[in-house]
Amino acid sequence: MAIERVQTGVRLEKRLVKVLKALAEHRDMSLGDLIEGIVLHAFEGQAPFSPATLETIGQLKRIYGLELGAADSHRLIELTEKADDEPS
Repeated sequence: MAIERVQTGVRLEKRLVKVLKALAEHRDMSLGDLIEGIVLHAFEGQAPFSPATLETIGQLKRIYGLELGAADSHRLIELTEKADDEPS
């Protein structure tokens, strides 16, 4: 199926991105392809991952210290960085 892709500027939690990138690399696909697959499955109410892939995700989450879960998704608060000239 022919599609048109666009570049996005989404901001995601740092450890989440590390896990997603590692999973994409593990599956030999691009990060964009992985995210598209996850979203398309979610739009149809389907689970995007097999039990074996969920095991891999669990290992990657431990490696990168990602403790966030679905219940956290609406309670995240972004930390702001201090400016260089701001006193500590």
